Amino acid sequence: MTETLQRPSDTASPAQARVEAWLAEFEAALAARDVEKVAGLFAVDSYWRDLVAFTWNLKTVEGRDEISHMLRERLDDTDPSGFHTLEPADEADGVTTAWIAFETSVGRCKGLLRLNDEGAWTLLTTMYELKGHEEPQRTGRRMGAEHGANRDRETWSEMREREAAELGHQTQPFVLVVGGGQGGIALGARLRQLDVPAIVIDKRPRPGDQWRSRYKSLCLHDPVWYDHLPYLKFPDNWPVFAPKDKIADWLESYTKIMELNYWTGTEARSATYDEALGEWKVEVERDGQPVVLRPKHLVLATGMSGKPNVPDYPGMDAFRGDQHHSSAHPGPDAYAGQKAVVIGSNNSAFDICGALWEKGADVTMVQRTPTHIVKSESLMDLGLGDLYSERALDAGMTTEKADLTFASLPYRIMHQFQIPVYDAIRERDQDFYDRLEKAGFRHDWGDDGSGLFMKYLRRGSGYYIDVGSAELVADGEVALAHGQVDHLTETGVVLEDGTELAADLVVYATGYGSMNGWAADLISQEVADTVGKVWGLGSETTKDPGPWEGEQRNMWKPTQQDHLWFHGGNLHQSRHYSLYLALQLKARAEDIPTPVYGLQEVHHLG
Repeated sequence: MTETLQRPSDTASPAQARVEAWLAEFEAALAARDVEKVAGLFAVDSYWRDLVAFTWNLKTVEGRDEISHMLRERLDDTDPSGFHTLEPADEADGVTTAWIAFETSVGRCKGLLRLNDEGAWTLLTTMYELKGHEEPQRTGRRMGAEHGANRDRETWSEMREREAAELGHQTQPFVLVVGGGQGGIALGARLRQLDVPAIVIDKRPRPGDQWRSRYKSLCLHDPVWYDHLPYLKFPDNWPVFAPKDKIADWLESYTKIMELNYWTGTEARSATYDEALGEWKVEVERDGQPVVLRPKHLVLATGMSGKPNVPDYPGMDAFRGDQHHSSAHPGPDAYAGQKAVVIGSNNSAFDICGALWEKGADVTMVQRTPTHIVKSESLMDLGLGDLYSERALDAGMTTEKADLTFASLPYRIMHQFQIPVYDAIRERDQDFYDRLEKAGFRHDWGDDGSGLFMKYLRRGSGYYIDVGSAELVADGEVALAHGQVDHLTETGVVLEDGTELAADLVVYATGYGSMNGWAADLISQEVADTVGKVWGLGSETTKDPGPWEGEQRNMWKPTQQDHLWFHGGNLHQSRHYSLYLALQLKARAEDIPTPVYGLQEVHHLG
C-alpha cells in the first residue's frame, strides 16, 4: 500500500522540514505530470542517478534539461508516489541529506536526496523489490516444513535432486550465467531468491577454484567490511584481509547454503542468439559430455579481470626459461635463487615480486608506465573508514547504507570528493612516497589527482594497494627497470633502450582486456562489436576515452545485444549491483514491461 505523505510537523528539525516540503512539492508535480516544475526543483548543476526505478537501466541524467527529457519518456509508466523520509534528515556544510523511500507502479524503491540552496543537488533512486515478487525474507520466509500427512510428500533433498536432474535437460533455465566466480555466485544467489530459474556454470572442478588457482600468497587487498556477499555476511571474526583459499572455501560453502544450481566442470563452447525465438542456444561441455542449453538471457560473469592480456614479444618462443601471465603464476616456490623479471607494476606485479623475493629469488620489476600506490592502512582509514569499517558500523553505517551512499555520488563529480582523500594520504605517507621516488619509481595520482578509486572506475588498472611489496622497491630489495619490452632472448629480456635483464623466469603482469572479448570468443566478433567496450566512464582520462557515459559501460544493464548482459567487478560491486541486474531479469521473467531509457550507445569497440 502506498503511504501518504504528511506535511512537515511543527516539531521537525529545519533540515527535516525542508526535505518534507521539497518531497511534497516534488510528488505533487510528478502526480500532475508537470515535468518543467519537477525539473525546476533541481539545482542548475544537478544529478539524478537512477538504478532501475525510473529507467529500467543504470542511468544518470545531469541538469534540468536531461531530467525533463527522462521524465517525459518515463513518468507515465513509472507513476511514482508515496515519497517520504526513512529517518530524520541531516544538514552539514550547506547541504541537507535525507534517506527517502517511495513506490512506482511495479516496485518499491529507496534513495538518497541532497539539497543545496538551489534545490536538489543529487538524487539517487533505486528499486529494491518488485511488487508481488518479493524475496522470501523475514515475515515472508518459506515455512520449510510441511506439516500434516501427505503420501506424495517431497523432502527438501528430493526436491533439490529433482531440480538438479531436470534443469538444463527437461526444463531450461531462464538465465544462464557463464562464470562462477564471486560475480556469478552473487548474481546466482539473487536470482535464486527471486525464483528465477538459473544455472551458473564454471569450467573449474569446484566453486572457488578461481581463487585457489592463483599464486599462493594472494590475499584480498580490500578489507572485510567492503567485501560481504549478498544475504550472508562474513562472520565477525573473519580476518580483515582474507587469504585466497579462505575466500575459495567461503564461496564453495556459499553456493551450497544459497542452493545455487552451479555446474562445475562445465565450459561454454559457443553461443548464438535466435531473434525469432528470443532465446540463446549455448553449447557447453559438462564433465566431458556435450549439453545444449536454451536460456532466454545470457550473462557473462567472466570477470573484469578475467581475460588476460598476454603480450606477443619477439623472441618469446626462443626464451629457454619459464614464462607465463600473472593469472597463471603458480607461486614462488619453484624459483628460489633464480633470476625473475616481472613485466608490470600494478597489483599482481607487486604481489608476485614480493612473494618471489621472500623465497630468495633475484627479482626485477619492469615499470612501463606510472603507477599509483596507496598504503593499505591509509586507504582503510582515510578512503574507506567512514563507510566500510568497525567505526562506520558503530556510527550506524550498515553495509547496505554504505553501498547506497557510495552509489549516490554521481560519477561526474566523484573525483571532487576523492581528491581531498588522496591529498591527505599523500601528506600522511610523504616519507614513503619520497623513498619510492628516490628509488626511481614513477608514481602518479591519476590524471587529476583523484587516486585509486577513480583509476579503478575509469580504467580498472594503474594502481597498487600496498600490503608490503612497495617497501621492497623503495628499499632497493626488488630491482627496478623502466621502459617497454623490445624482445626476449634465450636468456633474458631486452628493453627498448637496449637494457638486457637476465632471466630464468618472466612473468607478464600485463593486465586484462575488455570483457567484450569474452563475447567475441563465445559468440562472435560481430556481437562483441555490437556491444562495444565494457567498463569505463568516458572521462577522457588515460585509457578511458570519451564521450562521457556517466555510468560504467555495459555493466549490470541492458546492452545493444538483446538478452546479453555483463556482470562483475570487485566483491563490493558484485554484491551491490547484482540486485539491480537480478530485478531486471526477474521483471522480464514475469513479463513485466521494461522500457529501457537511455540505452548506451557504442563509441568504442574494445
